[in-house]
Amino acid sequence: MTTPIYLDYNATTPIAPEVINVITQCLAEFGNPSSSHAYGRRANELVQLARAQVAQLITANPAEIIFTGCATESNNLAILGMARASVNKKHIITSAIEHPAVMQPCLQLQREGWDLTVLPVDANGLINLDVLANHIRPDTALISIMHSNNEIGTIQPISDIARIARARDVLLHVDAAQSIGKVKVDVNELGVDALTIAGHKFYAPKGVGALYVREGTPINPIMYGAGHERSLRPGTENVIAVAALGEAARLAAARLPEAEPYLKQLRDELLSRLQAGIPGIILNGHPEHRLPNTLNISFPGVSGRALLESAAGQIAASVGSACHSHGDAVSGVLAAIGASADRARGSVRLSVGISTTDDEIKQASQILTNSWREINTQ
Repeated sequence: MTTPIYLDYNATTPIAPEVINVITQCLAEFGNPSSSHAYGRRANELVQLARAQVAQLITANPAEIIFTGCATESNNLAILGMARASVNKKHIITSAIEHPAVMQPCLQLQREGWDLTVLPVDANGLINLDVLANHIRPDTALISIMHSNNEIGTIQPISDIARIARARDVLLHVDAAQSIGKVKVDVNELGVDALTIAGHKFYAPKGVGALYVREGTPINPIMYGAGHERSLRPGTENVIAVAALGEAARLAAARLPEAEPYLKQLRDELLSRLQAGIPGIILNGHPEHRLPNTLNISFPGVSGRALLESAAGQIAASVGSACHSHGDAVSGVLAAIGASADRARGSVRLSVGISTTDDEIKQASQILTNSWREINTQ
């Protein structure tokens, strides 16, 4: 059986060989990082090394890195923890294209009596900075805006958002799950107070993530137990997964200067070839300010789901976020950017990775073009 060409790196990534090696080595390290004996000290050394590696990737201090079980947990900790730590403030702001891991905690706060403002986005998926500024109130505690969108790849002007937030004494949380390893993410240049990291989006295993929390930022735990992770994430650390995340962060930092232009080249080549073979293709997302690996396009006259089903044995891709790609509902992100029902129905997300080859791009473009033609002649 032929292995399908994998074009779904925004859903998850394969574990890097170097990360697998670290996992294998750590399987023998069974000590509890909180124990004071030799086994515990060795385990703690692995955890602290990983903390330093993740911190270096985003130019943070190691003490500002909190290990979690996934990006969803990081988002919940940031949004619920920072909001509930605020004093005499009961208003939060987010955008219409956030991942459910951000939107659902915001809606939970709304159920608890908070006011929630959901900002619209333009046709490219960008929020309007003036609209944001106009919605900030004296009781606004938190703004939570994603760094880049998981479906269309649009990158928000986070540093500008941070300046607005800081001038109004409002905290800023950013979900950077899709950005790490693809573009530079520097928490100091961005000016964020908290930032979410997802291991499996940059060649670490699933089940491990991190949350950057700027020193001095008020935040309450959302789970309770012993004092692990600055008393913000109780429970004995998963040493193997944490060490794997650290190695993936080290690799991401080392590879980024070459990876970003390489991914962009592959993405643009794929778009160019598809445009040459299929008239009327529409690019969804910002034409410039988007992830270098992400291509969300609408195929005219066909359903994106039908197109991928036709090419299922040859290409692995998705019609949107993997977290809710099995339903038939139109993508909320595409609805938010004003896409028509037909355009949204015909959308497909193609996302490349560092293992993608030029030959795979050529093959994939031909397969998708042939599938589109076959459906249109039926």
